[in-house]
Amino acid sequence: MQITEVKINIMDEDRLKAFANVTFDGSFVVRNMKIVRGNKGLFLCMPSRKMADGTYKDMVHPINQDFRDYLEEHIMKAYQQALTDKTPSEQTAAVAHAQ
Repeated sequence: MQITEVKINIMDEDRLKAFANVTFDGSFVVRNMKIVRGNKGLFLCMPSRKMADGTYKDMVHPINQDFRDYLEEHIMKAYQQALTDKTPSEQTAAVAHAQ
């Protein structure tokens, strides 16, 4: 499975820095991943849903560390590029990944 596009929507709030939508193989998209600033720096949160008991459960997630690393590397690279390319009137950046 290859990442073919990453779209970044800059939020630049205190903790929530951006949303990411990722397309795989030009055929499948996962929306609303979050780039969050924590105590140890930026990290990626998977899309989640609030459960009846008040806890949150990830709707999708990588099942191994290698794929998580691959996903985070591409999303963080696209986020940094979006910050670099950002103009005052620009809120979204798309980065295509030719594999």
